[in-house]
Amino acid sequence: MVQIAKDLLGKIIITDLNGEGKTGGIIVETEAYAGITDRASHAYNDCRTKRTEVMYMEGGVAYVYLCYGIHSLFNIVTNKKNIPHAVLIRAIKPVEGIDVMLQRVNKKKMQDEFGIGPGNVSKLLGIHFSQSGESLLGNKIWLENTGLIVYPNDIIVGARVGVEYAKEDALLPYRFGVSI
Repeated sequence: MVQIAKDLLGKIIITDLNGEGKTGGIIVETEAYAGITDRASHAYNDCRTKRTEVMYMEGGVAYVYLCYGIHSLFNIVTNKKNIPHAVLIRAIKPVEGIDVMLQRVNKKKMQDEFGIGPGNVSKLLGIHFSQSGESLLGNKIWLENTGLIVYPNDIIVGARVGVEYAKEDALLPYRFGVSI
């Protein structure tokens, strides 16, 4: 899942939801979550609930959950069935359907921080927690290769954000970013 988190950098995530038109952004920041052994993961200690059951599905589906009762956060399930690894998409660079994105955030023009933060990512792309379990091989949410090459030396590595409760696991170098 760490390698997948790195490999997702530079890919484009596209949505075509609710008849609003396609929206998309280049993935520029991710965070990896290592399932049952990772205190920062919702599946830590094999925690299987109605919400986390999606994480136990075969990779290639969306795990979207509601954070603080406000923000839908979009993750990609990344492993075999019953191995609950996931990658959170933390930031995108908007590149398609910007007019639709502006409507979703009630703004008139793009701002530099538009795609920064996982809550903003979901809002811009129109992703809602009700889409948890959605296949990324369908026609609602999918990934495309942009042709951008992200070299290992271009990747910024750091600790994850907002998971201090995970103690030493919060300090794992599982956050990855790239400037595009």
